[in-house]
Amino acid sequence: MTSPLLAGVAVAVISLLAVFGPLLGLPPWVIALVAGLALGGLTVDAARFGGRGGHLLAEALPGGALRLRRIAIHEAGHVLVASQEAMPVRQVLVGSLACLRAGLSSGGTTELDPPASAKLALEDLRRWSRVLQAGMAAEQLVYGASEGGADDRALLGRLWGLSGHDVDTAQREQRRARREVDQALRQRRPDLEAAAERLLEAAPRLGRPSRSQPPGPEAG
Repeated sequence: MTSPLLAGVAVAVISLLAVFGPLLGLPPWVIALVAGLALGGLTVDAARFGGRGGHLLAEALPGGALRLRRIAIHEAGHVLVASQEAMPVRQVLVGSLACLRAGLSSGGTTELDPPASAKLALEDLRRWSRVLQAGMAAEQLVYGASEGGADDRALLGRLWGLSGHDVDTAQREQRRARREVDQALRQRRPDLEAAAERLLEAAPRLGRPSRSQPPGPEAG
């Protein structure tokens, strides 16, 4: 649940209590207490968890493993293709708790060594195009659609924007890279899912002991 949605739910609950609480026989102090707890919870969420308290809770619930697995699939896509492209992975984080501990407001990330320069050679741009699109391609392969990847697309756009190549070339090369990644991940789907399971096993959750994360600009 996103922070704005969480705030909206809290306001809705408080409003309903204010209207219907007296009709249900709830004393004013109960309504005030619930309102105070809700607003206090939002304040703590914003101050301590960067507005990701809803995500932390969702990941800790019984169905949270399914949510985390999708993130793990996305990050595993980055890891597999980065390995294939000989691009070192510094760190991989799966889940809001792991990211918050690292000072990041995200659900998952794969940290790569940054590009050698702002303006990359065409072949290096192709490599980055494959690696940065691998997370979205992995989700598409396993789930039929991609939910993550906004940061990946933004970073890829910046790299191509600094390259000096025209828009048509950038779009053509990115489409080509995506086709190559789709094919590579289809061929390595068992490796993809095995890597995702390892990442999921290492992902910390509220109420669960932390385990060491595998090593791994950042790809979301």
